[in-house]
Amino acid sequence: MTGNDRIDSNIPNVARMYDYYLGGYHNFAVDREAAEKVLAIFPDTPAAAHTNRRFLQRAVRYLTEEAGVRQFLDIGAGLPTQGNVHEVAPGCKVVYVDNDPVAVAQARTLVEDLPDVSVALADLRDPDGLLADPHVRDHLDLTEPVAILMVSLLHFVPDDAKPGRIVAQLRDATVPGSHLVVSHLTLDGVAEAPVRQSQEVYRSSTAPIVPRTRTDILRLFEGYDLVEPGLVRLGEWRPDPAGGPEAVSHGYGGVGVRPKF
Repeated sequence: MTGNDRIDSNIPNVARMYDYYLGGYHNFAVDREAAEKVLAIFPDTPAAAHTNRRFLQRAVRYLTEEAGVRQFLDIGAGLPTQGNVHEVAPGCKVVYVDNDPVAVAQARTLVEDLPDVSVALADLRDPDGLLADPHVRDHLDLTEPVAILMVSLLHFVPDDAKPGRIVAQLRDATVPGSHLVVSHLTLDGVAEAPVRQSQEVYRSSTAPIVPRTRTDILRLFEGYDLVEPGLVRLGEWRPDPAGGPEAVSHGYGGVGVRPKF
């Protein structure tokens, strides 16, 4: 690991903070320190992170078992640990994408022996460059349906980066029958003061955080038909009856499909 891939353990990394919330061990003291500041504000953050991860797993199972999807482009994947896409969808083609060289270097180490999995260093804010990356271009067939996953990602994209336009560009690069999976942090039902405090913590990390309303998040699905039950709280999206009740979530999630007609 050299050059831009060298790990900087002095700046909190949002991917490693998320790994810490999930109970993982791919994190450093600086990540744990920042995460603990968030936990002091929102003690239920680990429960919310696990709820988000279970939403991802249920969405991927739906896509493989009911929608017949065999290709996944997981953008902003961070570290592919703790029950990620390739574990839920064995035998499917999976490309993990992140713009953080540290996360990508670590991810490649974790999946280097898996032929169906590739990891790309690319930036969501450059959709054309992302799709042209050889780790994406050579691993996925975009003439066939693909599921684009943006799980706990778009709340790290500020409004001036135009997240809706970015999603639309990626949508237009896929064929009808392709899907979009989004989970997104929200302000709905959350007191303003703790939100500001948590945003301050993330401003010192590798990415700021931008919660949005349900109406704003719904606009990201323009050009897609929402799969039932639509855009709902993460724990309410096709809950597993055998899994027990989900924790209260500070986010919404949904799955959309590009209509064929």
